Amino acid sequence: MFPKIKIIASPKDKISSAFLSGISGIKTPDNFPEDDMKYIEKRLENETECSVYRHPLLYFFSRTKEHKKPYYLAEHARTAGHKFYELLKGEKINSLQIMDNSDSNLLLPFLEGLLLSAYSFSKYKKEKDNYIPAEIFVITETITTEQLSELENLVQAVFHARDLVNEPLSFLTATCFSDEIERLGKEAGFTVEVLNRKKIEALRMGGLLAVNKGSIDPPTFNILEWKPENHVNEKPVVLVGKGIVYDTGGLSLKPTPKSMDYMKSDMAGGAAVVSAIYAAAGNKLPVHIIGLIPATDNRPDGNAYVPGDIITMFDGTTVEIRNTDAEGRLLLADALSYAKKYDPMLVVDVATLTGSAEIITGPHALVAMGNHQDYLMKMKNAGEEVFERVVEVPIWDEYAKPLKSSVADLNNLGVREGQTSIAGKFLEHFTSYPWMHLDIAGVAYFHEKDGYKPAGGTGFGTRLLYRFLKLLN
Repeated sequence: MFPKIKIIASPKDKISSAFLSGISGIKTPDNFPEDDMKYIEKRLENETECSVYRHPLLYFFSRTKEHKKPYYLAEHARTAGHKFYELLKGEKINSLQIMDNSDSNLLLPFLEGLLLSAYSFSKYKKEKDNYIPAEIFVITETITTEQLSELENLVQAVFHARDLVNEPLSFLTATCFSDEIERLGKEAGFTVEVLNRKKIEALRMGGLLAVNKGSIDPPTFNILEWKPENHVNEKPVVLVGKGIVYDTGGLSLKPTPKSMDYMKSDMAGGAAVVSAIYAAAGNKLPVHIIGLIPATDNRPDGNAYVPGDIITMFDGTTVEIRNTDAEGRLLLADALSYAKKYDPMLVVDVATLTGSAEIITGPHALVAMGNHQDYLMKMKNAGEEVFERVVEVPIWDEYAKPLKSSVADLNNLGVREGQTSIAGKFLEHFTSYPWMHLDIAGVAYFHEKDGYKPAGGTGFGTRLLYRFLKLLN
């Protein structure tokens, strides 16, 4: 359940409140106690937030701090929204209002931070830990009800992505993942076609089929489409998401527990694609979008593919398997080849692809590469606006050399050094159109909560892709 959010013309009395103020000073409600006002002013001389609790009401004050990069102002507002949420949760406050006197239009990001903080994955708990206010009033002359509705739909999409990533393999098999995608499609209004094993075999998607050989569950290949009548792009944007619902590493088994215990998150790229299309459809974004999500788990069964195997991909490329834990690029390669049938304007693939991406950026950004600088710049700009930042790395021709094989067209591993770029170079082989690769390995799943980003699935990529798609509009 989401709170009822309503724009009102003037502040209400006797209701918990948040006040967003600019650099120059703060503004408090009428008849605010003088002692409280002095306390607030003193606190905000050196701090950016403070609160006053007068049972049963909570008053929260956030002061904008200067920064050379404007997008940090919005992120500061999101962080302040998270802090306000934590106070509200502690007091179980159901009704509140937000006033923005910052001259920086920070109400929307503040509300975004508050709403994103309200996520909880309690499906498997006896005692639920769910809290969200029942109603939120906003006092603003610059924000419309349409903008509030857009934000609500976007946050809901992020929650769906987080849910999908947090679901264990005992529930979210590849076929169940497809069921969930179909459910979300009906809810938001986009179409879904699910290809089963027989259709995948008929298409000869050798990468997807090889990875699936060790699984007791069948693979799926999911085709999502949002095509509004007023779409502005003549050719579709294709989003490709990695859908490994659990990754043991196959016969190249991952060490435990530090590497395998959270590998239910290896389908976070697929979750980001689903949720971005969900948000686009829910908000009637006038962009034609195709989503492709190959899905399976990667397990070390007796019939599993092994290092030394040679497989034939969807486009006829032969690949020598050097490591069965480099499986994500095999699924993505089939999907990238399949994407050619749409004559796309642009293809963006999203995946938790390489551990080295996390080494490059830590938990602060994703790693991107591609063959179209204009689109890469738009993605970087979108990343700054939503604070899901993008670090570009090169895919020079030198990164293709380690992918040579003496027995096949390519091998699937290369070398350890420069692995993130090498993996991207492998994917590039299967493209013939404007293309971008987003490696979200470091940001898709957090072991500890970080502000409005929870422990577990973060939903990273949903807001980024949605904002990027809006920039294409």
